[in-house]
Formats: sequence, structure tokens, C-alpha cells
Amino acid sequence: MAKIIMTADDSASVRQMVSFTLKQNGYEVVEAVDGQDALAKLSGKKVDMLITDLNMPNLDGIGLIKGVRGGTLNKFIPIIMLTTESQDAKKNEGKSAGATGWIVKPFKPEQLVAVVKKVLG
Repeated sequence: MAKIIMTADDSASVRQMVSFTLKQNGYEVVEAVDGQDALAKLSGKKVDMLITDLNMPNLDGIGLIKGVRGGTLNKFIPIIMLTTESQDAKKNEGKSAGATGWIVKPFKPEQLVAVVKKVLG
């Protein structure tokens, strides 16, 4: 069965690129437009991984990570931040919230797939 990955990003073009890249590599993708949407879609749904942007309206990536880590169903899934932010302070904030890894935009599709394969095994 295909691994399910949720991608949360307020940019439709980024969601499409992430989704397309992952689907081409055999993953099932659930898209969310922001952190609030992601938490709502994750309610009662088990996913294998979450890829989230940092800066989003309604609920940002840090809030989303805290929400997922504070839940039960997806508490221990790997969470990758996919963002334009590359400062150490932001990375540390993400890590302390529970992020597993960090990819800086713009990203290469191969880079995304390599990280996903490495994290999901």
C-alpha cells in the first residue's frame, strides 16, 4: 500500500509541485491550504509523513507541528519543513516544536524525493 504524505502550503503552485513529485514516486498525497486545514484533515486520518510550509495564514507551520505532536494519531510521524526560511533561529524553533527535517525553497524534486525516502525508509 502506498505511503500517505500530507503537504500543507498556502501556495497552490508549491502544493502542486510537491504533490506531482510525490505521486510520480508512488506516494499518496493529501493537500492542505494551511495549518488549520491540515489539522482538520488529519483529524481521524493516519498519514505516514507531513511536509509543511512555515509561513501560512490561519495557523503557521510551527503551530501545525505543535498541533500534530500534541495529538495522538499522528504524534510520531516525521514532519519536514519546506520553506524559504533558512535562518538557524527558525530551524531551531521548528526542531523544538518537533520538526524532523528542513528543506529550503526553491527545492529540486530529486532532493524532496531523496529526503522522503531517507525519512520513510
